[in-house]
Amino acid sequence: MNIYRSVRAVTNASGTGIVDWGAVAEAAKASTPPGELTLSDAERNGYKIDVQDARERLQTVGEVEFDLPDTIEIQNRHHWIDANIETFERVMHPIEEKGGGVFPGVARVANTGTMAFMLSFLGKNVLGQYDPLLLAEADDADHGLYFVHPNIRRVADSLDVDYPRFRRWIAFHEVSHAAEFGAAPWLSTYLEQRMEEGVEALSEGSLDRKAFRELDTAMTSVEGYAELLMDRAFDDDYEDLRRKLDARRRGGGPMAVLVRRLLGLGLKRRQYERGAEFFHAVADARGVATASKVWEHPDNLPTDDELDAPERWVRRVA
Repeated sequence: MNIYRSVRAVTNASGTGIVDWGAVAEAAKASTPPGELTLSDAERNGYKIDVQDARERLQTVGEVEFDLPDTIEIQNRHHWIDANIETFERVMHPIEEKGGGVFPGVARVANTGTMAFMLSFLGKNVLGQYDPLLLAEADDADHGLYFVHPNIRRVADSLDVDYPRFRRWIAFHEVSHAAEFGAAPWLSTYLEQRMEEGVEALSEGSLDRKAFRELDTAMTSVEGYAELLMDRAFDDDYEDLRRKLDARRRGGGPMAVLVRRLLGLGLKRRQYERGAEFFHAVADARGVATASKVWEHPDNLPTDDELDAPERWVRRVA
């Protein structure tokens, strides 16, 4: 880790945009140890088996058909940063098109530093990721499934849990997202449209509350349904893993707590909880197959009010 090189990359940010993405990548990786990625044959095969088993179990439990992404990667932290630079750049593009403000050079350095800090923090903490490649220009862009091996190994050790079981749990969670996007071919477009509307409004100095509300409701469904499938499909009860991981996320020093709040990670946890309560209520009342109807059509997504009153959604959709 080279903090000096990271700071130098940020302060030397250049170009015409409000973010120097090359400098973001250099600064984020300079301040983030890549981590060990030497895998034994057994470990590499373990990831493969975990993903395959997750697909088979989730298809059976959810009664949904889906394919795994062609791109399944076991990454170190630098690999993950590189993969996500493009995502952040795509999301920021509408804002960048509006220009850099009154002091473009100053804004560029500040924005570059902010993005580098965010990617570095996430790169050190993300365990796995299903990437639907939202806003990708190519219509045939394949989705991706990533496992950040150094983080999975480090967190399993720090929580004092069985590493193969923890790795398998992460695989089931990420493949559950592949199940959702595979069962709902329209979902990527739906999310992209709301993201574009929301970001476009921000770039013009306004706030599209409707777009962000619909995006939040959809993501609550995505996270909640994944929790339901995990609960019904994983090999055994994993409350011990969830409890220890939640305690770890709530811990850390003041800076870690502040960063999590700034990145909205607390909001994501609320999405898990609220969405899981909704889908568990539906599944308990009418079965997992009824809960899976949410992916048949965009109109089947629960409204914000229905998330807190699942019986109303059941009456409307089931």
